[in-house]
Amino acid sequence: MTATFTTHQQHNQQQQEEALPPRPEPTQTVRKLVVEIIEARDLLPKDGQGSSSPYVIAEFDNQKKRTSTRFRDLNPVWNEALEFLVSDPDNMDLEELNVEVYNDKKFSGGSGRKNHFLGRVKLYGSQFPRRGDEGLVYYQLEKKSVFSWIKGEIGLRIYHFDELVEDNLPPPPPDEQQQQPPPDQRQPPVMVVEEIRPMAMDCGEPIHPHHEGSHSPPLVVIEESPQVPAHDPMMHLHPEPQPEGMIPPSMACPFPGPGPGPGPGSGPGLGPGPPSEQQYPPPDVRKMQAPTAGERVRVLRRPSCDFAPRVIPKQHRRFASEAEKIHPYDLVEPMQYLFIRIVKARGLSPNESPYVKVRTTGHYVRSKPAVYRPGEPPDSPEWQQVFALGHNKLESASSTLEISVWDSPSENFLGGVCFDLSDVPVRDPPDSPLAPQWYRLEGGEQGRVTGDIQLSVWIGTQADDAFPEAWSSDAPYVAHTRSKVYQSPKLWYLRVTVIEAQDLQIPPNLPPLATPEIRVKVQLGFQSVRTRRGSMGNHASSVHWNEDLVFVAGEPLEDSLIVLVEDRTSKEIMLLGHIMIPVGSIEQRIDERHVPGKWFPLEGGAGGGPGGPSYCGRLYLRLCLEGGYHVLDEAAHVCSDFRPTAKQLWKPAVGILELGILGARGLLPMKAKGPGKGSTDAYCVAKYGKKWVRTRTITDCFDPRWNEQYTWQVYDPCTVLTVGVFDNWRMFSDSSEGKLDCSIGKIRIRVSTLESNRVYTNSYPLLVLLRSGLKKMGEVELAVRFACPSLLPDTCAVYGQPLLPRMHYLRPLRVAQQEALRGAATKMVAAWLARSEPPLGPEVVRYMLDADSHTWSMRKSKANWFRIVAVLAWAVGLAKWLDDIRRWRNPITTVPSQNPSWDGHQALPS
Repeated sequence: MTATFTTHQQHNQQQQEEALPPRPEPTQTVRKLVVEIIEARDLLPKDGQGSSSPYVIAEFDNQKKRTSTRFRDLNPVWNEALEFLVSDPDNMDLEELNVEVYNDKKFSGGSGRKNHFLGRVKLYGSQFPRRGDEGLVYYQLEKKSVFSWIKGEIGLRIYHFDELVEDNLPPPPPDEQQQQPPPDQRQPPVMVVEEIRPMAMDCGEPIHPHHEGSHSPPLVVIEESPQVPAHDPMMHLHPEPQPEGMIPPSMACPFPGPGPGPGPGSGPGLGPGPPSEQQYPPPDVRKMQAPTAGERVRVLRRPSCDFAPRVIPKQHRRFASEAEKIHPYDLVEPMQYLFIRIVKARGLSPNESPYVKVRTTGHYVRSKPAVYRPGEPPDSPEWQQVFALGHNKLESASSTLEISVWDSPSENFLGGVCFDLSDVPVRDPPDSPLAPQWYRLEGGEQGRVTGDIQLSVWIGTQADDAFPEAWSSDAPYVAHTRSKVYQSPKLWYLRVTVIEAQDLQIPPNLPPLATPEIRVKVQLGFQSVRTRRGSMGNHASSVHWNEDLVFVAGEPLEDSLIVLVEDRTSKEIMLLGHIMIPVGSIEQRIDERHVPGKWFPLEGGAGGGPGGPSYCGRLYLRLCLEGGYHVLDEAAHVCSDFRPTAKQLWKPAVGILELGILGARGLLPMKAKGPGKGSTDAYCVAKYGKKWVRTRTITDCFDPRWNEQYTWQVYDPCTVLTVGVFDNWRMFSDSSEGKLDCSIGKIRIRVSTLESNRVYTNSYPLLVLLRSGLKKMGEVELAVRFACPSLLPDTCAVYGQPLLPRMHYLRPLRVAQQEALRGAATKMVAAWLARSEPPLGPEVVRYMLDADSHTWSMRKSKANWFRIVAVLAWAVGLAKWLDDIRRWRNPITTVPSQNPSWDGHQALPS
């Protein structure tokens, strides 16, 4: 039996006439930047007497601060903190901090040079860490011009923090308000744009206006006529207008129900249906009130150095045509989806575990079981779920959307609503999210369907904010098929220098003329390294190593470093003591400064030493977390990032890399779906820098279309973007546990080969090396653009700098040690990404990072053998040519070679 029912949108009740009590104003936060001027080293003398009297001037966001002067000191120490206000915290990464060192000419006595400039340092906001992560960094002083003579360095400690500030401004006097004449109510609001006059930090006076090239944000003053007073009789004559974007449901829609009669409230009209047994208060309706006359509203403007992918013509027009609108997904094809957000329900009929069915002409999906919040009534379940169904404009003209609520154990119908898809609003990405509304559930038997459901329906594209978390119609297995963005963990190099051990309890029963073999074993997680054999000191209980051991540590630094002292003289290893050191307590350094060592008492020995019954010796270690290195997890020739671990050493970005993953064509079947039939559930993974992206999985398709776009910050153009295509097996984890995702192929694109601000749309072959040879697995279609705002001099200057950070050249790592650390870093990244939801499998990470590039294989052995043969081919050819001459296999060559020797023999005297 089917029943017809109508659905409608419930009107909000009228606002209460009583004035609500004033709400407390929320607290505001102010960001502050602290620059600690610590010291300077090896400055240039400027006073004509072999010395200088330096001071420092720091400038940030049109604010200048100055330190005191250090009299006649080329290695001055200030230890002064300069504090700045950050006017635009969102754009702090684009701000510049200029630190300049000058010689105070007051102490020169007129005998020094006219130029008192000692050097400068320019830093960007992206290099400023938060409070608690700061460190002392020594920056090399730079020249102001090509012909400047500058030397030395300056030590700075920079950090920022957010401070809570409450605005308790006194209200204006009432007399002035009464004396002001009421303005004309018909006068439209006036917007006046003013430039900010920043206040000086030291004197409190406004700074004079600067030149036009400054980037200070403007002030907007909105002057608007006051609202109609509350006692105006015209206030309640007009009803509350309905908000835009409301979804008008269809008047009648067939729905299956257990009873033959029509549902309650199925009559015509748009009025609300009969109320349920439990009354619910209407949702709060809050309006944005326009500011009063003279109120200042800050409008933030991004600086002109923002990395824009292209220049928008006529961008200052108030109304732009459709051709001038900029879409965030301009590299891919827009794909329309029908979005349904199911929030919650109220006043439902008695049930056990309700769920929601969503049905259109070509799609049918089912929600997850409902959940109940603590303290909520049992008839108010929640789902908080979004569906994204493929939408076609031609088919939607005569289609309907059915949303129904069912009880899972008994499959009882609890009600539903129906929408005409031709009336569903279209939401563009710049628009705000569509607010969910309450709709009356109808249909079924008379009196059995009660309650309301809160939902919202709109039409959007893959650029919608709700798309990444939505249940897509082309990927029903949501747990492992949705698109996701991942971040690699922050990795450090942990340097452990084992120097010396004293008072070790070495057993005396040693073989004659044998020295004890004492080694130190250090463990960090799955990493384990052992030192070489220690050398004995003057007395037998002192052992020296002075050896560096390097490990890879990942944040959060929650592991402990385990140090074991072992006696390997005999076949049985004897433990002489151990130490456990939390990694979070180890000092961090970002340069080559010396870190003092520390004595650690050993535990776990047999005891009996001079320090007490549990004393078994002590070990002298030097520990530090190296922030000046880049932890390699990729091969150096295909690396996508060369930045050091410490954020203070990062250089500003030179551009933006945009990648549009369009789709794939001609993929080979990767799994058997039935007798004589195969299928492929493909998804794409892209990796650049610390950011990994994963597209959604398109099930059972050999020509999938993803049309997803992603962006990365580019800090060095000499880097490589890696894109791989995989077949999803983890979504069948229930039926095939332990099955790993299969790799289809991958490509690499070097950023330095891309022309700036040009879109490259190409189809790349997916090639795989098998035992039988090279095999093509399909093609992947990509659109790539490298947006570089200033090619000269920023981008070109990067080519003149070393590829790796400075510490790689001051204290280089051995090649074998670097490869071992790279393997450990790859394993840590794979373990980190496997804990995400949905997880990125370790096999995917290892394939993208080429973790097995150094493993042995027959193909590599044959290739290396042929390379050796090609190098030695000239020697083999020469030997073969001489043998042919000796055996007269080529008389034309043999006769000329024999004539010189025959003539010489005849010329010899008898």
